[in-house]
Amino acid sequence: MDVILVPLFTVILIALKIYWYVVLATVIFSWLLAFGVINTYNQAVRTIGDVLARLTEPALRPIRRIMPDFGPVDLSPIALWLLILFVQMVMENLLRAVMTL
Repeated sequence: MDVILVPLFTVILIALKIYWYVVLATVIFSWLLAFGVINTYNQAVRTIGDVLARLTEPALRPIRRIMPDFGPVDLSPIALWLLILFVQMVMENLLRAVMTL
């Protein structure tokens, strides 16, 4: 059983860590865009923004619907980070439990 579960949990943990960094890149990109450091007239910038939005919006949209509106401040990435960290902790505990069997 652990022959299947250990690699599966490991892959899920790696995917969660990568997604955490994707959300971080989205936040940094939005800050750079808001402060005028980069603009969407550049095709590469527009493409990067589109890819980041397509990767993160499906997870952020339900959180934005639940959270109250704080005006121009979007706290949904922080909530998503906390959710990812919680799932990572649960997965790590499950991985430890499976490895001790």
